[in-house]
Amino acid sequence: MLGVVDELELMLGPLLAFVLSGVLGWERENKQKSAGLRTHMLVGVSAALFMVLGEAMVKEYAGTASQVRFDLIGILSAVVGGVSFLGGGVIFSSAKGSTQGLTTAASLLASASVGVACGLHLYWLSSAVTLLFWFILSPIGSLSRSLTSGTAKD
Repeated sequence: MLGVVDELELMLGPLLAFVLSGVLGWERENKQKSAGLRTHMLVGVSAALFMVLGEAMVKEYAGTASQVRFDLIGILSAVVGGVSFLGGGVIFSSAKGSTQGLTTAASLLASASVGVACGLHLYWLSSAVTLLFWFILSPIGSLSRSLTSGTAKD
């Protein structure tokens, strides 16, 4: 059984995911998109928690049960599938042929990937990638909109 100290160590991943996915969500919130701060934070922390739970299962059961198999790739696949389902819900097309919500859906997937990295205790990587994602969403997004004279939809 995991001790309190072990569980507190495992909590570092979801805590950092909370902060980093919040950065991405805040950008979406400021642009009044359908998936904002809370949604991104929930996705990021959930993804981190799923990965941490996988790690906890390995620590708890791997040494005692030779018949038990652990598949962290399966957990990752489930996270991506679940977030993709959520992302599909924010994408819609109008009768005029314009599509909206693609960037928001992609930012949800980005938050999930940051959460997974946090759950795997890759703190520097998740922090650096969050900065890249934020740069893509904010400064590059503004540049893209100015170059297309406001016709691009997030």
